[in-house]
Amino acid sequence: MAEPRPHPAAFCLSVLLNGALVTLQLVIGFGFGSLALFGDALHNLGDVAGLLLAWGAEGLARRPPSRRFTYGFGRSTQFAALANAALVMGAGAIVVLEGVQRLGRPVALGTTPVALAALAGLVVNLGSARLFGGGHHHDLNRRAAVMHLLSDAALSATVLLSTLLIAITGWTPLDAIVAIGVGGLVVLSGLRVLREAVAGSLDAVPSTVDLEAVERSLRAIEGVCDVHHLHVWSVSTSRVALTAHLCRDPAAVNDAHLLRQAQQQLRDLGVDHATLQLEPATGIGCDQPVVPR
Repeated sequence: MAEPRPHPAAFCLSVLLNGALVTLQLVIGFGFGSLALFGDALHNLGDVAGLLLAWGAEGLARRPPSRRFTYGFGRSTQFAALANAALVMGAGAIVVLEGVQRLGRPVALGTTPVALAALAGLVVNLGSARLFGGGHHHDLNRRAAVMHLLSDAALSATVLLSTLLIAITGWTPLDAIVAIGVGGLVVLSGLRVLREAVAGSLDAVPSTVDLEAVERSLRAIEGVCDVHHLHVWSVSTSRVALTAHLCRDPAAVNDAHLLRQAQQQLRDLGVDHATLQLEPATGIGCDQPVVPR
């Protein structure tokens, strides 16, 4: 089943909008003394780099397979997610360290320009995330990009709120405290994507696939008495592959019908590239008796 694609201009517009936002936030954060806004800008800068990586990876993933790369270049989207997560975690760590240092030497803030820049960040990141539509949920590469945009929107909202509180109370250490919190959340968000991307690179069962449900579905097919050598992995961040041996009773059902039913059930469970080997119930590994249906 084909996955919905984001609007063709989603990556391009997001990169342009976030690039302009980063410039604005860096200038205002540095010029008016807001470390929290500066940290948000660094995170946005990481997202610009991540969006460029994800954009390039999607282009590679659409290239046709070759005689050497028989699965195509879909795995490049997983490498992009890995690099994206590493960039975001590095930016978050820098903000945390700077926030700890700033606690001992708070500086005065220009609250009005900082608040306006934070508001711009909120609007730009929400708008950029919306450009991707709903087609990102089953694609780690796109999900990483959208997650970073949404987390940036939340961080911009936090910076906006803290700046307003500083304007009201005059308590400038709040900026450093918020910066530490922002940096910590950035590191955690990157860590989640990193963990999933590493698992995908090691051919783990994708989080979108219920392995037990897959095995139950195959075992429930008429004529199948056992399933073994079942492997499920990601060919890319949006394509799932499966191989399995199905032990079947040749007298119970036509092989072609069995394969069609198995392929359809697997597609319904999120597996779009399945290779199935049929074996007689007395074959190697098929030592279970045929259960009457």
